[in-house]
Amino acid sequence: MEEKLNILFIGRLSKNLRGLVNHPEINVKHCPNALEATNYLKSGQKPDAVISEINLSGGNGFEMHEWLRGRPEFDRVSFILIAHEFKEEVFKTAFNTLIDDLFILPLPSEESMISRIRFLVNYRNKYSVSSYYQLKKQDIKYEMPLSKRMFDLFVAISALLVLSPVLLIVAMAILFESKGKIYYTSKRVGRETFDFYKLRSMKTGADLELKKLAKNKNQYASTTQQAEIDFSIPCPVCARLPFDRSCSPIMHIDNHTICDYWYHAQKREVAKTKSAFIKIADDPRITRVGKFIRNTSIDELPQLINVIKGDMSIVGNRPLPVYEAELLTRGHASKRFLAPAGITGLWQVELRGRGGNMSEEERMKLDNEYADHFIGNKYSFWYDLRLIGRTIPAMFQKNTV
Repeated sequence: MEEKLNILFIGRLSKNLRGLVNHPEINVKHCPNALEATNYLKSGQKPDAVISEINLSGGNGFEMHEWLRGRPEFDRVSFILIAHEFKEEVFKTAFNTLIDDLFILPLPSEESMISRIRFLVNYRNKYSVSSYYQLKKQDIKYEMPLSKRMFDLFVAISALLVLSPVLLIVAMAILFESKGKIYYTSKRVGRETFDFYKLRSMKTGADLELKKLAKNKNQYASTTQQAEIDFSIPCPVCARLPFDRSCSPIMHIDNHTICDYWYHAQKREVAKTKSAFIKIADDPRITRVGKFIRNTSIDELPQLINVIKGDMSIVGNRPLPVYEAELLTRGHASKRFLAPAGITGLWQVELRGRGGNMSEEERMKLDNEYADHFIGNKYSFWYDLRLIGRTIPAMFQKNTV
């Protein structure tokens, strides 16, 4: 049996919480107001999690969260906010202030609540709040090393001049095989969002096929993931209420109706299980010329223009499409954005060296490993040169990642 969770509950002990308070898997300390709660915490007590109602006597839940996060000794204590009704400004504030979770009354079952609290406690034990704030401070102070920028400009300009005949021949082959533009432009996220250039390696209209292919052929996807909101599943909380009542305001989305609580509960599950990266096995959208220029990395050459513009570096973490980057903006995974976007880097070299076989977790780890070189002035020009040296033999590979 798992160890009991120690919970500090702040607020009125309403009937919605009595079942949770009396559950055998948790120990609950109840403080009716913020003053008693702060005195309890100042006495040396350190709960696994704090659950606070938003409206408190002598303050509110946001102020209690700010007080807790201002003290390093509670850095790994999870904080859950409870509101009596859904309000958009409350939801946004909770998200922006890094509150771990927000529940709308009435609460789900005790088992669901305890399962969620255990998950948050385990997560906070791995990744403290202070580490996230530290990354934000480092992110603000980041500057591109001068040696790296000068090297980028020299390599990019020289390479474009030398390779211009190759680019001309490939451009003619692309036009001959399929209709459409020679180059492809998309929004990518590095340290900032920018227009990303590549030679077109897919049929025109390939983006329209991505959603279906990602669902059926994404190599990073879990076989048990919830892909999207399922409007056919009834809200378990609303099911316990009279037929003419709902647990939270009703939303109308694409001819469907769903209560706000159940919509956001499913949305959290989608974000939790959804693969952050997309890689299509045997992608049918790729043309014959496209397969060749991908295998030889010729399709990457227009990114030299991105390097000259300062959007990217020669070596860095791969810039991500917006739909991938959105899933990596919170917590430990966001550290990858401390490094500049790059044409090649640690992940690409390792991936191609293994023949294209790598899990999503391994990719995140390698992205973060390269980002570590930009924390505390640890950047090494020679480390970048070694990665470039490893890139050259890895360019001629069989897969089309």
